[in-house]
Amino acid sequence: IFSIGMVSFIKNKLQANEDFKLLRLIEKSPQISQREIAKKAGLSLGKVNYCLKSLGEKGLIKIKRFSQSEHKIRYIYLLTPKGVKTKGLMAIDFLERKLKEYEALQDEVAELQEELSAVRSNSEEFKLTLNSEHYRA
Repeated sequence: IFSIGMVSFIKNKLQANEDFKLLRLIEKSPQISQREIAKKAGLSLGKVNYCLKSLGEKGLIKIKRFSQSEHKIRYIYLLTPKGVKTKGLMAIDFLERKLKEYEALQDEVAELQEELSAVRSNSEEFKLTLNSEHYRA
């Protein structure tokens, strides 16, 4: 069971990951639609809308309306200087976490390779033992 503080910490980390994804997508393509963001980020359209409003309220992005055609209004999302700085800090945090995960995964792969090697050795010894005349009836 998690404490309330731990649950809050996890929620904050998840939100930071989502914010980072959105900031990256917006920086690459300021005219990206919310539907495209949702698809690329693996989030619901409602969640994207909520996150974009939150990023705007935090001063990380500016949301500007523009008319793409006579019938459709679109938005353009621009990172503010604060947004650029925050995204940079998030990128550092993200990279540090991914490098730690990568190192842990490398260690786990090495351990599994050792275990597999031991199993193969034991398997070969077992086959030799079964094939020896000593155990045949």
